[in-house]
Amino acid sequence: MAVVYQENMTMEEKLRILADAAKYDVACTSSGVERKGTGRGLGNSIAAGICHSFSADGRCISLLKILFTNECIYDCKYCPNRSSNDVLRTAFTPEEVCTLTMEFYRRNYIEGLFLSSGIRRSPNETMEQITETLRMLREEYRFNGYIHCKAIPGADESLIDAAGWYADRMSVNLELPTADGLRRLAPHKNRKNILLPMRRIQNGIAKSRELLGMNGGNRGAYWHTQQSLEGQTFPKERYGRIRMSSSGAEKGGEHAGGVPVLEESAGEASCSGTFSCIPKRQVRGFAPAGQSTQMIIGATPETDFEIVSVAEALYRQFDLKRVFYSAFVRVNDDSSLPVLPGGPPLLREHRMYQADWLLRYYGFGAGELLTEERPNFNVLLDPKCNWAVGHLECFPVEVNRADYFTLLRVPGIGPKSARRIVQARRNAVLDFGSLKKLGVVLKRALYFITCSGRMMYPTRLDESYIIRHLLEAEKGLPADLRGENITCRQLSLFDDGAPLSGQG
Repeated sequence: MAVVYQENMTMEEKLRILADAAKYDVACTSSGVERKGTGRGLGNSIAAGICHSFSADGRCISLLKILFTNECIYDCKYCPNRSSNDVLRTAFTPEEVCTLTMEFYRRNYIEGLFLSSGIRRSPNETMEQITETLRMLREEYRFNGYIHCKAIPGADESLIDAAGWYADRMSVNLELPTADGLRRLAPHKNRKNILLPMRRIQNGIAKSRELLGMNGGNRGAYWHTQQSLEGQTFPKERYGRIRMSSSGAEKGGEHAGGVPVLEESAGEASCSGTFSCIPKRQVRGFAPAGQSTQMIIGATPETDFEIVSVAEALYRQFDLKRVFYSAFVRVNDDSSLPVLPGGPPLLREHRMYQADWLLRYYGFGAGELLTEERPNFNVLLDPKCNWAVGHLECFPVEVNRADYFTLLRVPGIGPKSARRIVQARRNAVLDFGSLKKLGVVLKRALYFITCSGRMMYPTRLDESYIIRHLLEAEKGLPADLRGENITCRQLSLFDDGAPLSGQG
């Protein structure tokens, strides 16, 4: 093990090293919590986002994203900070992190803090230092802004509990989608140690929500979508919905169907003692912005079906706010790591995010988007189009009669336009001109919908025909339709519930 540790560094030198080391932790998302200034401290936390995210009014807002230390006792083969790497090591003190955060905030450089860390000496020591940093920021420096911190797997439950009262959001990185991949590339880590703090955080949020109201944490989008589905007369048999039962425990790695799910033993963690460490004058609740996790995509040979199934299980069993996907970057020369001639699988990462959006906002299940027979997405099509062309028996959909969740399954119709359609047809019979005004992306939707029983143009419900024309539509409408005066709306970053680019 090669460790080069430099003492007596200036704070600027430490910041350069530890900010660069933190760039592989993905957290570009909305904060999910709103908190006004109290008059007793500095800062606030608005409902719109953190690191390089966009708020509803168009502002790009950011946070100080650093590691507490890049020292690490683990030797994960994919990590640039692994113990066997010959890199310059350093660490902040709690006072230095507080000073940096406050000075950056006063200069309007940041609106919050993202604090992660390598494992220095032991999980408990590292988590203790992180928790002390958060305590100082909140109680001594009176910082009322947004804080996202990483929980350290293997740390004592009391330390996780204490950090949850000071942080707005907590996250525990799953690292790799399956337990087998973790054993291969991160032999010092195990799935149980990762899932236990996830369950601890979930239980703390639930108890805090019960006692303190929504200050104790708001629900994830997946939970709200599933609740809405329960109240719908949705024709589930038409779409052959497949749901992974919560009883499917990962014992030995896979259940009978071959799809990786999460160990139920992680659910045994209780929240006893969580409320014994509530700070004085507590107004935030326990991790009110919820929790998230991150998976590396492409370092191990899991299929898209396995990855999406794991994400669905995480949303269902742990009520996560977000699952982040990080395309594998080969920063270490190791024979266990895959060689990527084309570079990081960024397009695959993009498709994972689009599929994740379908899980959280559109009511899709992992078993609908992919199957063991078709375990990977067609990278040329977004996952929603990929699903639609594989289920042409469900189309065309009559927009003047279909319910909300049926409309959501039509490519080119998103949550916002689906709500508009349901509202508008109460007063009028909709035609294709009306759909265009309501925000429907007709260049994708025209193959899958009818208005009053008529399609927009004569077309064939044939998989190869539709795929060919959808791919041509990336440059405009299909050649045989371009003569018509049809334009399409560009997706907006600021729409409520707008999907990632290329999906609707």
